[in-house]
Amino acid sequence: MFILIKLPSTSSLSHGLVEGLLISSGPKWRSHRKMIAPTFHINILKSFVGIFNQNSNNVVEKLKSEVGKTFDVHDYMSGTTVDILLETAMGISRKTQDESGFDYAMAVMKMCDIIHQRHYKFWMRSEIVFKLTSFFKQQTKLLGIIHGLTNKVIKNKKETYLENKAKGIIPPTLEELTHHSGEILANNAKTLSDTVFKGYRDDLDFNDENDVGEKKRLAFLDLMIESSQNGTNKISDHEIKEEVDTIMFEGHDTTAAGSSFVLCLLGIHQDVQARVYDELYQIFGDSDRPATFADTLEMKYLERVILESLRLYPPVPVIARKLNRDVTISTKNYVIPAGTTVVIGTFKLHRQPKYYKDPEVFNPDNFLPENTQNRHYYSYIPFSAGPRSCVGRKYALLKLKILLSTILRNFRTISEIPEKEFKLQGDIILKRAEGFQMKVEPRKRVPTNVAR
Repeated sequence: MFILIKLPSTSSLSHGLVEGLLISSGPKWRSHRKMIAPTFHINILKSFVGIFNQNSNNVVEKLKSEVGKTFDVHDYMSGTTVDILLETAMGISRKTQDESGFDYAMAVMKMCDIIHQRHYKFWMRSEIVFKLTSFFKQQTKLLGIIHGLTNKVIKNKKETYLENKAKGIIPPTLEELTHHSGEILANNAKTLSDTVFKGYRDDLDFNDENDVGEKKRLAFLDLMIESSQNGTNKISDHEIKEEVDTIMFEGHDTTAAGSSFVLCLLGIHQDVQARVYDELYQIFGDSDRPATFADTLEMKYLERVILESLRLYPPVPVIARKLNRDVTISTKNYVIPAGTTVVIGTFKLHRQPKYYKDPEVFNPDNFLPENTQNRHYYSYIPFSAGPRSCVGRKYALLKLKILLSTILRNFRTISEIPEKEFKLQGDIILKRAEGFQMKVEPRKRVPTNVAR
């Protein structure tokens, strides 16, 4: 492939917070990608289902205080996403004994806001000007909290690994990490997204099929620690910190925005929300039991809703790459020279009438199998595509299914602002300038045709 180098503009604004897979290139990127991709194997993701459920239930409890009020749901989605990332990526809870987890979660969210401010307000991109603002002092404090906890967790996990190794304790295998008693899935179980993304197979797909065997699989940070010690992919503590920070920042804001758009769209399109709930009722009835991985495979309509929301409102509305060699465009017979920055407007691409009938209309049936099978591979790229596609794609979709299904089993969402009045703000992450204003009301646990 020739488009391998990501545009570095975000790097200069983030002070080393996204210098891992997001913007690294060359041998460093290839080595780290090869090492990290297995941690997002579907069998590893199954072991996160309990964490997704627990945090989804936590946000349901918090939303009860908002019943009947108009509020910004993004605040709740942001906090929940950080909590989930803390546990799945770093292995710690926000409720740490010394409150460092809570401080870290708050610092991540505030630091994301500063990065967005610097990206949106061009005069703040200058280091000289930025250092004269109150944001600089705040950023210095936040970076101290973020790097302090990351370094502490890496140090503790490294010490634990070495202690266990000295005792002859072998790290857990893939089978041990992903064992769920009583939950047996067919080997060929597929989700709709597997079909939608079939055109651009990447290392996530190849890992799923060919890389199980006897190879040890560890959770994200644990695998990084092991690799730093066993010499197969020798990386430094600094590089480990880069990757941890990258997944925390890039996995946080994208999912928070994506889930907020879905909830608001369902609040507008009550007929679609009714179909989603009826599907969930077929799976769960009126029970409060947590979702299993097998349940998520049955959430076919909810998945189409998520995919359609990501089509209309992709969290990353623009992707930029720098060419490392000349590229010939065969259809027009001209050459784009090496060094050129190529910008792909995901937001506009997803609204092309060539690929989508009535492209401005929210229609989950755009992702019915019969409507996706003949569509161009790269007409839908909310997670980018090719070798630099989002390594957390399957993680994000599984998390969204459990989070959204849990909320919708408990509440009906109501949005009074129609889509045509959305004030979109596309800096780094696509958001609504006015916030994601909506209401919730307690759900009647009966099929919608009975509720009416």
